[in-house]
Amino acid sequence: MRTLDVFGPAEVFGDANWLRGGDPAYKINIISGCADRVVSNYLGTLVHTDRTYREYRGPIDTLLVAGCMGPRELRYEPGFLDWLRLQSARARRFGSICTGAFVLAKAGLLDGRRATTHWRWASGLAQDYPRVTVDPDPIYIRDGSCYTSAGVTAGIDLCLAFVEEDLGRPLALRVAQMMVVFLRRPGGQSQFSATLEAQTHENRPLGNLLAWLPDNLQRDLSVDSLARRAAMSSRNFARLFKQELGKTPAQHIEDLRLEAARRQLESTVRSMDEIADACGLASAEILRRMFRRRLQVTPGQYRASFGQSRVR
Repeated sequence: MRTLDVFGPAEVFGDANWLRGGDPAYKINIISGCADRVVSNYLGTLVHTDRTYREYRGPIDTLLVAGCMGPRELRYEPGFLDWLRLQSARARRFGSICTGAFVLAKAGLLDGRRATTHWRWASGLAQDYPRVTVDPDPIYIRDGSCYTSAGVTAGIDLCLAFVEEDLGRPLALRVAQMMVVFLRRPGGQSQFSATLEAQTHENRPLGNLLAWLPDNLQRDLSVDSLARRAAMSSRNFARLFKQELGKTPAQHIEDLRLEAARRQLESTVRSMDEIADACGLASAEILRRMFRRRLQVTPGQYRASFGQSRVR
């Protein structure tokens, strides 16, 4: 198992109890899916759980399955998957952190549902369980009472969303501040980041330019201008850029502008014209066309789903 998949969500609920005061809103139980209460993790240390699945008798409101390394090699204790099916049907909500989606899928709990997992294992989940509609992009997905999330820290995002739903946004914000994380990375936010992708190339010939781009989206970012900044000919620059990143300069810049616009829509109440200008786009109409072409929604629809406030 991955320890952060277990203790990240547990910390969210624990901090919610502490900050709220009074009677705890959440009673946290860490349950072993095997016959032994002591389970190992990929760090080579041992985790002492509260009880095994065979021993647990109480009701479950929110049931989350943690992930592990090598999820396709998991072997299950006889009876565990039956227990998981029964408890998931009784729970108000159930789900998985990271590769815990493989366990839910093995139990048939994701059949006919849309689900996600860590991008590295998404193709394996889709291949092994064709009845599951696997989307490798979002950090978490809700399908009815079922929630699946992407890699490790996305489990914290998911559980902050639970706290916000259960106990209100002000408390969820205080929990996020306590944990020094963002309150709201919306479930629809991508696991993939053009900015992070560029950072993997920072020690290569274009590294300085790639680091400079996200903060300079309002400038002239034509191939000729970028080639001059990189001290190359336009032809050599375009060739090297495609070789390094696997896409053209124009494609990468649009990825950066789309990413920046999504952040603005999620976290500000700026107008569409203001957002377009901040992202280096000539008009709100160009912003709308980019969103329709890339995300199949308008910026307004995106903000309605993931933003903190309605459009001005």
